[in-house]
Amino acid sequence: MARREDGRAAVEVAVLHSTVLDTIGLDITCGKLAAGDVLTLEGIQDRFAVSRTVARETMRILESMGLVRSRRRVGITVRTPESWNVFDPRVIWWRLSGSGRDAQLRSLTELRIAIEPLAAAAAARSASGAERARVVEVADGMRGLGEAGRLDEFLEYDIAFHTLLLRSSGNEMFGALADVVAVVLRGRTQLGLMPHQPVPEALALHESVAHAVADGRADIAEEAMRELLAEVRDAMRPLWQRP
Repeated sequence: MARREDGRAAVEVAVLHSTVLDTIGLDITCGKLAAGDVLTLEGIQDRFAVSRTVARETMRILESMGLVRSRRRVGITVRTPESWNVFDPRVIWWRLSGSGRDAQLRSLTELRIAIEPLAAAAAARSASGAERARVVEVADGMRGLGEAGRLDEFLEYDIAFHTLLLRSSGNEMFGALADVVAVVLRGRTQLGLMPHQPVPEALALHESVAHAVADGRADIAEEAMRELLAEVRDAMRPLWQRP
């Protein structure tokens, strides 16, 4: 019984910690807590009714993300956006969830346009036989799920598709961006920014990229991915141009 109670307590602490972290992280990334604002462990304990251990661990993680800095006799100070680890998936999600959503979508889409066509071309040159077969299989699955309107399953296949290309590129820098691309794909869906059914052009372009990679045609893979991301950019542009 003691072990079960200890396990339950550990789960409760983890939930509390995640809640406190997400709340403060969102407060910082949306500007509710501005650069230069000072936090204290006591203030966090009082606000969230958590232990000092939870408050301290929350600050440690936020400091590792560059959102705050802890110094003796100064306290825990909120840092400017230039110091944030903007590639951290949790920071990305907080920015997508806040008032700066549209600017974050623009930044992420432009990053994808710069990187993913080159990654697709590299995958066409470097992917293993199993990876080439898998990318075609995933693209085929995306068509079936997309046409059936099974968007939750489609999302998982879409993430798998782009993750596979980045990680099979043979470029460790591209591969390290897989989690970044995954969080923006998931964010677009969860924030209601995806069409109710994927457009046929996007499904066809995923297939074009997949077959070009499978056949080792780097130039075609790069161009098809560029077209695919141009379609994403055009879908997002009305958000960026809102007053």
